[in-house]
Amino acid sequence: MSEPVITLDGLAIGYDGRAVLSGISLAIARSSFTAILGANGSGKSTLLKTLLGLQPPVAGRIHFGSPPVFGYVPQTVELDPLFPLTGFDVALMGTYGRVGPGRFPPHAERQLVHDCLRATAADGFAHKKFSRLSGGQKQRVLIARALATRPDVLVLDEPTAGVDAAATHNLLEFISQIHAERKLTILLVTHDLPLVRRHAQQIIWLHQGQVLHGTVAELFTPERMAEIFEMELG
Repeated sequence: MSEPVITLDGLAIGYDGRAVLSGISLAIARSSFTAILGANGSGKSTLLKTLLGLQPPVAGRIHFGSPPVFGYVPQTVELDPLFPLTGFDVALMGTYGRVGPGRFPPHAERQLVHDCLRATAADGFAHKKFSRLSGGQKQRVLIARALATRPDVLVLDEPTAGVDAAATHNLLEFISQIHAERKLTILLVTHDLPLVRRHAQQIIWLHQGQVLHGTVAELFTPERMAEIFEMELG
């Protein structure tokens, strides 16, 4: 196992000083593919937002081996359809952290965005209005936007929610491909257990205020799965 890119030490997460999960201590290895599982309301998105620095921990600490660049792919992005942003315009937003507010992205950054759209197979529809793209097409554009940040850690919050089965398969195959080729650290929130078994290496499973962490082989045994689901179903 490679060195940790993120280490959680006695972390408690929640809102307004009230913890929904506490005592989280684990390490996420650099270049690993980790799936985050759990029922709705278990704290998955709260954990992501805390790791991304969008909200402070309630207690404990988050250590970074070196400050990573995060590329974030949300579940959905709502843009005013009256504002005529194309897929390329949305992907270009990934460069804004380097370019700075109000500045026109230079040619090298725009070329990077073209490369990211090509890598996600989104270049063929990048000239179309983002609001008119299908769910799968939008997710490819959003992944391209995340890649345009030049991330060390790619964070995906249920990127296949509302996407049909064929598009889901293609998106996960692509995410696995860029994980292998670019050695990115992947954090993927999902409910799709067969896809986790196929693609992920590590699992963080949240249920009933507890956090299980281990490899797919450790947590996907019949005995362990039965125990987890019995606890979730009460």
